Amino acid sequence: MSTRMRQVSVAVAALAMAVALPGSAGAAVGEFRYTYYDDFGNRAAGVLVEPDSRVCVTLPEVADPDATEPAFAPQNYTGSTVTMFTGPDCDGDFYSLRPGGRATDRLKLRSALFS
Repeated sequence: MSTRMRQVSVAVAALAMAVALPGSAGAAVGEFRYTYYDDFGNRAAGVLVEPDSRVCVTLPEVADPDATEPAFAPQNYTGSTVTMFTGPDCDGDFYSLRPGGRATDRLKLRSALFS
């Protein structure tokens, strides 16, 4: 599947999810944690607290692919499923974690979308 077709598929799936879910956007209750390398090359902890649902969140510490390595080792302590993307602005390859899910250092991400 080409990158463009994958992007269209993700957009259609996100739109379908938004239409299917009742009520306002709200927030994913809880925390989403991840690890990234800071400006000095040290491992650092990042966290999103009660991120908005159905809104793409580009992780601020790793937003620029030309200047930073992607984040890794996500931990989903929210009550929502999170879809994580390898690029900023919910672009690129994607993976999902259920509530309570964790992934290894091998899973790379720069943005996330919560159900």
